[in-house]
Amino acid sequence: MTSSHTMQYIGLLLLAAILLQTIAVAVTFIYFSNVLTTMKETFSKSSVSCLMRANIRSIKGLDVGAAEGKDDPCWQVTQQLHFLIEKSMSNRYQKEISSAVKDEVSRVLPSLVVQDQEAPPRPKVAAHVTGSYIPDADKDGGGPLNRKVYGQKIQSWESEKGLAFLQNVELSDGELVVPQAGLYYIYSQTYFRHTLMEEDEEEHEEDEGTSTETARGKPMLQYVYKKVSSYAVPILLMKNARTTCWSRDAEYGLYSIYQAGLFQLAGGDRLFVTVSNVSTIDMDEKSSFFGAFLVS
Repeated sequence: MTSSHTMQYIGLLLLAAILLQTIAVAVTFIYFSNVLTTMKETFSKSSVSCLMRANIRSIKGLDVGAAEGKDDPCWQVTQQLHFLIEKSMSNRYQKEISSAVKDEVSRVLPSLVVQDQEAPPRPKVAAHVTGSYIPDADKDGGGPLNRKVYGQKIQSWESEKGLAFLQNVELSDGELVVPQAGLYYIYSQTYFRHTLMEEDEEEHEEDEGTSTETARGKPMLQYVYKKVSSYAVPILLMKNARTTCWSRDAEYGLYSIYQAGLFQLAGGDRLFVTVSNVSTIDMDEKSSFFGAFLVS
């Protein structure tokens, strides 16, 4: 009997210990849960106060000095937030300024702006042909093309040597062949060198009422035409004229005519230049030239 009561007593002690331990764990869990909830609410209120630039101590009527404010976590959070905002705004302004400068440079000096690597490069369409010296026997030019085209066409353009070049443009029979549609800048200059030959003097002297001074006055004309496949007659794009009289004792007179303009062209259009007299053109590459390039 004594051993049976002893076992029961030990069992009751173990049961009581387990019950007490369970109660202690439950109380501890409830306590720490309340503490964590209170800390969470306090931290949330403090963060909101910091973001609203409201000091909790100031709300309670307490005066906080500068030295003490630096130790305040709310003050530190506010300073860090201000630093991040300033850094973000500075980076944004730098990007905007850099973009604005790039756009301005691109407008003024497009050749200095590096194109986007992902964007396909724009095709370069340009041509600059220059005068080419030819034998006197070949200086008659192409002659009038038809009754509706003025002047004689210049056919002896140089396209490869010296300053001349062709980039995605063909030169055929003195005509530039446009490869694609677009807005083109077209320009042309011809250099006239008029000489007074003896046969001209004799011919004009035979005419009654015509003096040598009058014979020396000769018109100089330059025309720029385009040919399109849908129209049989070439279309005049530009023309320029000059009439000059020089001294009776002068052996020759030098004059140049330049003209340029923007024109909308279609693929396959052909451009050519005519002048009043091909034999009077000085075909030096720096004096007489003709060209076009794609603008957009």
